[in-house]
Amino acid sequence: MNESMKKIIVRLTFSFFALGLTNVVFGQVDKDILNWYNTHKAGLQTEKAYKALKGKTSKTVIVAIIDSGIDIEHEDLQGKIWVNEKEIPGNGIDDDNNGYVDDIHGWNFLGSPDGKNQKYARLEKTRIYAKYRAEFENVEAAQVPANKKAEYELFIAAKKSMEEDKEKYSMYKEQMAQLPMILEMVPQMVGQKLGKSDYTLKDLEKWKPKDVQDIQIRQLAIAIKSGELNKEVIDSQMDQINSMLDYYLNPDFNDREFIGDDPDDFNDVKYGNNDVEGPDALHGTHVGGIVGAVRGNGKGGDGVAENIKLMSLRAVPDGDESDKDIALAIRYAVDNGASVINMSFGKAFSIHQKEVYEALKYADEKGVLCVHAAGNDAKNLDVDTNYPTDKYSFQDKSFTNYLTIGASTRFPKGKLAASFSNYGQTKVDVFAPGFEIYNTVPQSDYKKLQGTSMAAPMVTGVAALLKSYFPELTMTQIKDVILSTAKSYKGTQQELPGAETKVDFGTLSVTGAVVDVNAAVKKCMELTK
Repeated sequence: MNESMKKIIVRLTFSFFALGLTNVVFGQVDKDILNWYNTHKAGLQTEKAYKALKGKTSKTVIVAIIDSGIDIEHEDLQGKIWVNEKEIPGNGIDDDNNGYVDDIHGWNFLGSPDGKNQKYARLEKTRIYAKYRAEFENVEAAQVPANKKAEYELFIAAKKSMEEDKEKYSMYKEQMAQLPMILEMVPQMVGQKLGKSDYTLKDLEKWKPKDVQDIQIRQLAIAIKSGELNKEVIDSQMDQINSMLDYYLNPDFNDREFIGDDPDDFNDVKYGNNDVEGPDALHGTHVGGIVGAVRGNGKGGDGVAENIKLMSLRAVPDGDESDKDIALAIRYAVDNGASVINMSFGKAFSIHQKEVYEALKYADEKGVLCVHAAGNDAKNLDVDTNYPTDKYSFQDKSFTNYLTIGASTRFPKGKLAASFSNYGQTKVDVFAPGFEIYNTVPQSDYKKLQGTSMAAPMVTGVAALLKSYFPELTMTQIKDVILSTAKSYKGTQQELPGAETKVDFGTLSVTGAVVDVNAAVKKCMELTK
């Protein structure tokens, strides 16, 4: 193999394993993965919890899923979808006078009254750049008046981050275009190293190369052999790279074209439609299934909570969510009876922080628990903020009814924290399963997905389960129970997300623990004697 080809392989393996754009894990589900988050010793211990609850009655709990939409017709979500009993379906009238016409199962904040849907959106930093470029593009800091300094600094930070991303993803696009050629070459190269062409996945796992180049080749070979790297994966990654360049990082893209509102005007609330699924509900359907897919029917993975109703609030596009949509979705959830709100989304910039804060404060004061995904950048949230947050810079104290969740795996001996998960000893409350989670996706199908987006609904499901069986407890009490009974891994050495160094798991979150619903149930029983 010539030197130029070696360099290509090194670059491509770096881009493939570092890219992290998609959280879809392709390939067949096996017994080690199916339902592991409920049954495995590193999982939630859900089955044990239900045995402890045997004979006890439960009340229905409404759970709001603020996400990309939910396939409400999915076979494994039947009987689990919230219905607004105050609204008459299809009559074109706002029967309950809540400002939303025919909102039977929730609301779509990314649509128009004539049924069109916004799929793609810019990143928040791209929006910020577009908003201020005419004012600040060719202006030096010394020229900026004092009352504009904060906006100018925000513009400069957003511009820098956006331009860095554009350069990075343009490079990824060039490299990914070469990956199919590499896929064809890898089997031959591995065969030469192992001395046989009919090698197995077990052979690859036993192979311990010391040369950096051979280590890279082994990584690719394992990904190919396991089904995690194939043409479908490459096409999916390339689609996401193109979306990043064409939409996410394109300041001229109009990401409110079909919505038609002013995203900076929080009084302009007459927009959207009742299509709670939208054009791409994969993410939201998976999240909803984790919370409450039908249990014990042998289809997909079981939901964590049994007696729940899922309210679908479509506010998360393919790109960054709008602060306005999120704020309105939170208020809708609270006003329509949700006890828990799942928020599997987040972003590094937020232009309307105070309005989102006010919505979260509204939920907090009404005793509604908000569960937020920590994010998938392998970053320390004690240093880097992921919005929304439980405490904004202008906020005196953290919200009472708010949880931030990191993603854990089924590998407690050294790799308990998922390699992609954000962490933080003060900003991430607890970890929950978020690695290779098999559950519902649209068209009554199922897939493995992974991310803190999957970990958050685990905890949302636990909170809903506890509220359904112990309705006399407040969500604040339930939050405290979840944290106090989580299984501690403090003192164990685990790989730091995004690095190969080992750290004490206790330094990665407030609790240094993984949620344990069985222990939480027992604690609730003690509290309600």
